[in-house]
Parts: sequence; C-alpha cells; structure tokens
Amino acid sequence: MALISLIIGSYLLGNLLTGSVISTFYYNQEIRTKGSGNPGARNVGRLYGRKAFVVTFLGDALKGAIAVLAARYLGFNQLIELLLLLSVVAGHIYPILFKFRGGKGVSTFIGGLLVFSPLVFATFFGVFAALYIVIKNFTAAGISAIVSLPIILLVFSYHTQFLLLACLLSGIILVAHREDLTLKRRTGN
Repeated sequence: MALISLIIGSYLLGNLLTGSVISTFYYNQEIRTKGSGNPGARNVGRLYGRKAFVVTFLGDALKGAIAVLAARYLGFNQLIELLLLLSVVAGHIYPILFKFRGGKGVSTFIGGLLVFSPLVFATFFGVFAALYIVIKNFTAAGISAIVSLPIILLVFSYHTQFLLLACLLSGIILVAHREDLTLKRRTGN
C-alpha cells in the first residue's frame, strides 16, 4: 500500500509545473499559451529571462530529486527509486491537473537521475556533452543522451528490470519530444 501511495504521490508531485506557477503568479500569464506553449525551463527562459529559466529548471529538477529521495528515505531499493522517477516524470509530462498538457520532463529527469546515482548521471552528462560537441544541437544531444540511459545502466551492470524501466523513462521523454524531432526532420536541422 505504501508503494502505491508513493507512485501516486510522485505522479501528483510531477503535476506541479514550476513554469506555470512562475508565469501565473509573477507575470499574470498562462505559460502554456505563450511562446512554444511548453511550461518548461527553455520556454520560460525565452519569455521571462535567465532568472526565470534557472528557477523553473531547479523547481522541476527538485521534483525528480524528491521522488527518488522519498523512496530512499522509506527504505525502498533503487528499482523503486527508478519507478518513482518514471512516475514523477509522467506526472510532469501528462499532468491530470492541466488536462494532460505538461512539459517535456527533462529537468525532472535530470534531478531524479542525479540523486538516483551520481555516477550514472555523470556518465549521462558525459554522453550528452560528447554528442553536443559533435552534432552542435542541444535538443538532439539531450534526447540522444536520454535514450542512451538503458545502455548506460547496462554498462553499470544493472539488472533487466532496471533496463525495462529505463526504456520506459527514455520512451516517455522521447514521445514528449516527438514534435521537436518531426520539426527538425522537416526543416533539415
């Protein structure tokens, strides 16, 4: 019963969209109708500046960290930590409180992955940095690094259940970015 409560609680935590809070309370606007319509840090930063970007990024990253830390604090293993990270990211991308129109989950993923395993996170960041140097595209490098998570976990000898959850986590973020990928393919960027 505690695990089900944690999964639901993590999903609901993901529903708290930092960008929407900032745009509503500080700018009296609905972020999901401005700029790209995404309540994530990049859109908030484009519209309201660097400080709003940083606060949004940190607020969304904190959600991922809190979900993973809650599992750890309650004595659950790393598999449950990864499950709760999946749940909080799903809540951020598909928030029931916002009619399932949320962000893309990257900041929340990053915060949770850092707490889940600093070594896995460092490897993920290294993959991102190497890809960015080669392809010079922030979004493509980021998505490619996220999709590499199952491979990273395999390298660190995580069991099959972890790999399956990592595939789901990477997949949900990939689906959230499908428009970005389609647009890039159409424009040739």
